Amino acid sequence: MDRLAGLAAGGEVALPLHAVRPEGLEAMLAALPDATAQAGLTGFKAEAGTVLRLPGAALLGLGTGPAVHAFGAAAFALPAGSVWRLAGTGYDREEAALGFLLGAYRYDRFKPAPRAPALLAADDAGARTRAIAAGMSLARDLINTPANHLGPAALADAALALAARQGAQAERVSGAALAARYPALAAVGAGSDRAPEAVLLTWQGSGAGPDAPLLSLCGKGVCFDTGGYDLKPSAAMLRMKKDMGGAAILLGLTSAIIALNLSVRLQLRIGCVENAVSGHAMRPSDILLTRSGLTVEVGNTDAEGRLVLCDLLAEACSDSPDWLIDAATLTGAARAALGPDLPALFCTDDAMADAILHAGQASHDPLWRLPLHDGYANWLDSNVADMNNVSTKPFAGAIIAALFLQRFVSKQVSWAHIDTYAWNDTSRPGRPEGGEAQTLRAVLGAVEGFARRA
Repeated sequence: MDRLAGLAAGGEVALPLHAVRPEGLEAMLAALPDATAQAGLTGFKAEAGTVLRLPGAALLGLGTGPAVHAFGAAAFALPAGSVWRLAGTGYDREEAALGFLLGAYRYDRFKPAPRAPALLAADDAGARTRAIAAGMSLARDLINTPANHLGPAALADAALALAARQGAQAERVSGAALAARYPALAAVGAGSDRAPEAVLLTWQGSGAGPDAPLLSLCGKGVCFDTGGYDLKPSAAMLRMKKDMGGAAILLGLTSAIIALNLSVRLQLRIGCVENAVSGHAMRPSDILLTRSGLTVEVGNTDAEGRLVLCDLLAEACSDSPDWLIDAATLTGAARAALGPDLPALFCTDDAMADAILHAGQASHDPLWRLPLHDGYANWLDSNVADMNNVSTKPFAGAIIAALFLQRFVSKQVSWAHIDTYAWNDTSRPGRPEGGEAQTLRAVLGAVEGFARRA
């Protein structure tokens, strides 16, 4: 695994970093030499992410929120290059270490960060913490990379590089083979000079036998989305480099699953395309044949993500996975309903949904479940095809998208669909502005539990 930003190499002298909540501040100050006087001078009140520097030590305020967020401020609140070890009690040390490492992340490929972060002592970051931080950093890097540097081929390259680095098998699908295997996906990418591709990555944990649970993941990898002929306004395109966020998050999740050697059989499919405008682009009212044999009338070329995913989901179901999960930056309607910090979860299996939601709450990576309401299913009806890719009604856009995808999922398969924003609009401790691996920790926690129960 590559060295993580914010993690010391090991062997350095590390200073103690204590942490305290407001209600414990008085006792903590009394226990640390010179702390009371320093707190009086600086007005330190243990608010989340605030730091009190002491001779040979430091005190981090936790406020009233999760430790993972408060520790996210530490890497840039402490001196550049200084090395710190977690000291004291009263907080979750794994949360703290993860928060420190996530807070040290900066996307600096094209512009150096203004300063280097402080470092966490290597012994304080266990294997699970490192795996999650590395997976989230990979996803953030991919989402933050501009589309002229991350087209469909480059996204596919990233998946193949992950497979080579971590001992998985990978198959790249392009050209005529792609059109035959994933016709709807190919239609979405037909308008771009950068040809669409897909990747199938497979891996099996060392403790996973042939009957181990099969986890299948499908990610939307639209490297840039103009909207096609239903062109987006310019303001709506400004963040469309992040429209491959679903694929990026699942690549990061795959990295973590492999690093932790979970006892599962794993398949990851990502569809890598660019939705562009040209004489070769799909048009409104076109009818597409999908892998499943169902025909789709294109009611809106900007509803392309569901066309990318439908073929991947249909193929995934042919292997009868125990859990099938897709992730996509799919609808603005999900953001209108839940805002940027709460990805929408749709699920056909209550136990599976509960596992993901519980793991999300436990890891401070929340989702909110929305219904697959059958009463809206006929909103996708078409007079000329088996279905339309959109509804003519201006309501329930996220539910309609999920209902569309559900038609390509076998009824006996436990399926979850995640509609995510994959972005931080502003910088907060541990969550710098830019690409974000939302739901990675939640799904990983659920998969860990699933693998243990199997």
